[in-house]
Amino acid sequence: MSDPHPARASADKEDKRTFLQKIAEFIHPGPDSKAELIETLADAEDNDIIGAESRVMLEGVIRMADLSAGDVMVAAPRMDLIDIDSPLDEILGVVIDTAHSRFPVYEDNRENIIGILLAKDLLKLRRAPELNIRALLRPAVFIPESKGLNDLLREFRGNRNHLAIVIDEFGRVAGLVTIEDVLEQIVGEIEDEFDIEQDEGDIFGLADRTYRVSGNTSVERVAEAFGVRIEPGDDGNDFDTIGGLIAHEMGYVPKRGEHHVLAGLNFAVLHTKGGAVRWFKVWPVAGEERAA
Repeated sequence: MSDPHPARASADKEDKRTFLQKIAEFIHPGPDSKAELIETLADAEDNDIIGAESRVMLEGVIRMADLSAGDVMVAAPRMDLIDIDSPLDEILGVVIDTAHSRFPVYEDNRENIIGILLAKDLLKLRRAPELNIRALLRPAVFIPESKGLNDLLREFRGNRNHLAIVIDEFGRVAGLVTIEDVLEQIVGEIEDEFDIEQDEGDIFGLADRTYRVSGNTSVERVAEAFGVRIEPGDDGNDFDTIGGLIAHEMGYVPKRGEHHVLAGLNFAVLHTKGGAVRWFKVWPVAGEERAA
C-alpha cells in the first residue's frame, strides 16, 4: 500500500536531528549575525573547543568577507615599479634593494603598466643574453578597488597570479595587492625570508658595500658595527632600537624610499611593515656630504 503522505515521510527522513537536538536549538538558536558568530567562536575558545590560533583564523575568514582590494592594497605612491627603459644594472639594483619577487613594469609613465616582471626570470638573461626585459614580462591583472577579497583569493588560486594592479573608479592606478596581503587577513602577518624575529636584529653586508640593517637592531650594536658614536637625542630620550631612534629623530615613522643621516651614516628605508621600519640600507656618509 502506498504512503498517503509521501512528502511528510521524505521530510522526516532528511531531518536526522534528534528530538533533544531540536529542543536545544529552539532554546539556544544559532547566531543570526557575523558579530554573534564571532562571539560564539570566542565562547568556543573559552570552553577549549577550539584553540586561540584557530579562532583568530576563523574570525579572519568571517571579517574578510566585508573587505575589498582597496582596503588592503599598497597605495600607488608606495609601489615599487620598474621602468622598461631602465638599464639592466639599475633594474637589478631595484630588485636587490626592495627584495620583492614581483614588480609591475611601466613604459613612459607610472600609469602605463605593461606587465609584471618576476625577479627569478632575470636569471634567464644569464643563459640567453639576447633576451630583453620586455620578453620576460608576464601579463598584468587589473582589478577594481571594490573587488571583494573572497573573490580575489579565488582568482589568485585559479589563475596562479600572486599580484594584481588595483584601478580606481576613474581608471587610474590606485595601488597593488598581493596574495600575501589577502592571506594576512586570515592568518595574520606573514614573515618572509627578509623578516626576522623582533628580538633578533641583525646586520648584513651587501654586494655594493652597503649594509642591510634591521630596524630592530639595537643602537649599541649599530654603533659598534660601524665604529660610530650614537648619542641620545637633545631631549635626553634613550632608545633601544635603531628604528625607534630614527623615527624619533625624524618625528614620524619614515616610509620606503625616505632616508636620514645619523652619526655619519645614511639610513635609507628599504622595507616597512606593521607601521614600523623592518629594514634600512646603511652606508657611511661621503666626505662631501659631511661638509654639506
